Amino acid sequence: MGKTYAGARLRRLREERRMSQAELARVLAISPSYLNQMEHDSRPLTVPVLLRLTETFGVDPGFFSERDTSRLVADLREALAGEVDKGRVSPSDLAELASRMPAVAHVLLDLGRRGQQLAERLAGTVEGRDGDLGPDAPRSPHEEIREFFYRRRNYLHDIDLAAEELARAIRIRRGEVVRTLADRLAEDHGVRVTADSDRLHHYDAAGRVLRLSARLRPGQQAFRMATQLALLEQSAELDRLAAEDFPAGSTAHALARIGIANYFAAALVLPYGAFHTAAEEFRYDIERLTDHFGLGHETVCHRLSTLQRPRLRGVPFSFVRVDRAGNMSKRQSATGFHFSRAGGTCPLWNVYEAFAAPGRIHVQVAAMPDGQRYLWTARAVTRHRGGWGEPGKTFAIGLGCEIRHASRLVYSDGIDLDNAAAATPIGMGCRLCERLDCPQRAVPPLGRPLAVDENTSTFVPYAVEDGRLV
Repeated sequence: MGKTYAGARLRRLREERRMSQAELARVLAISPSYLNQMEHDSRPLTVPVLLRLTETFGVDPGFFSERDTSRLVADLREALAGEVDKGRVSPSDLAELASRMPAVAHVLLDLGRRGQQLAERLAGTVEGRDGDLGPDAPRSPHEEIREFFYRRRNYLHDIDLAAEELARAIRIRRGEVVRTLADRLAEDHGVRVTADSDRLHHYDAAGRVLRLSARLRPGQQAFRMATQLALLEQSAELDRLAAEDFPAGSTAHALARIGIANYFAAALVLPYGAFHTAAEEFRYDIERLTDHFGLGHETVCHRLSTLQRPRLRGVPFSFVRVDRAGNMSKRQSATGFHFSRAGGTCPLWNVYEAFAAPGRIHVQVAAMPDGQRYLWTARAVTRHRGGWGEPGKTFAIGLGCEIRHASRLVYSDGIDLDNAAAATPIGMGCRLCERLDCPQRAVPPLGRPLAVDENTSTFVPYAVEDGRLV
C-alpha cells in the first residue's frame, strides 16, 4: 500500500467539525504533534489512523485517497488561460493548488470565470452586441443546472437511495413498470393517467390527471410517470437540494427541482442495484441494456453516468448530448473529462461521426492535450413528433470513460488499449485547445499572438508566434 498524504483534507474535515487538534488527537489516540505533522504532510496517514478517522467522521476511506484532479486543473487552465500564457502561473502551480487546496482552487476558478464573463460582456457592449446586459447579468439558468450536476459528478446519493427504496416497495419489475407506476399514482395520490395530451405530458393538479402524449413509447411513459411521482412524493427533498445552490423562487431553483425529479425518475425505473448488476454482467453493452430494460439509448447512457454509489461503483463515465452544430445540450461527468464552457466541441471527436451513420454505435480512443486517454462510444438518435413531414430533432449521444476502465466495456474488444499512438488527438474546443499544430482548428488559439507572413503559408490555419509550425 502506498503512502497517503492528505493533510489539507484532514485539516478541513477537522475544522468543519469544529474540533481542535488536541481534541482530534485524543480521539485518534495519537499526540497533537503527530496530528500536526500529518496535517502539514510531513507524515503520511497510517492504516490504523485512517480506520479511526473513517469511524470518527463517518466518511469513506476513499475521501483521504489521492484524488484525480485533472478536471479541476483543466477548468483552472481554461479560466486562467491568460495568466498561464503570460507565465504568471504555471500548469504545475495549478496542479499543486488543485491537489493540496481544492477549496481555494474552486474559489479562484469562480473568480476567473466571473472575470471572463465580465470581459466578454464589456466587449459585447463596445461592439453593440448584448448592450442591454449589465456586467452582473447572470449565466443562463440551464447552464447553472448543468453546473449543479457537474459539481456533484452527476450522482445524488440521497435521491438515488430514496428512488431505489420506492422501487423495492412498489415492486418495480421489467415489463410491468408502466402498470406499477400507474397503480402507485392512482392508489396513493388519486392521480389518473391518460394518453390524450397534445404535449409530451401535462399534469392537471386540480383535476388530478396526468395526461401523456399517445406518441410516447412505454419507456417514455414510465419516465414521465416516475417524474410526476418524484414531484409528488419528494417535493421537500427536491426543495432542499435545489436550495443548496439556488434561492427559492428563482428560475434556476425551479429548473433544479425538475432536473432532480428527472434524476429520481431514472433511478426509479432503473434501480441502482439491479441496473449496476446488469451493466456489469453485460459489460456495459448499451444495446443489451436498452433491450433488457425496455428504455431508450439516451436514458440508459445517462443512467450509466450516475453509477457512483460508494462501495458499489460502476465505471465512471462522462455523458454528452450534442447536435449537428456542436451545441452541447447535456454534459455530465463522473470522470476527469473536461468539457469546454467557452465554445464548441472538437470536430475530431467521434460524436460528429455518429451523424454520418445514425443507428450505429461508433467507438473511438481519444487523447486530450494532457495525455489522458478515453474510450468513447457515440450514437445518433432522432426524435419525431409523429407524422410524415413533421420536424424532428437529431442528437449524438456520447458516453466515455478513462482508458484504465476501458477493458470492462465490451466496446474495447479488439482494440489495443496500450497503444497511445493509435489514439485520436482531440481537445476542449478550438478556442481553448492547446494543440497548436491541429489542421482542423476553426479559430485562433486564445492568448497567442498570430504569426502573419505574406511570404509563407502553412498547413495549420492559424500559425502563432513561436509555434514552430509548418
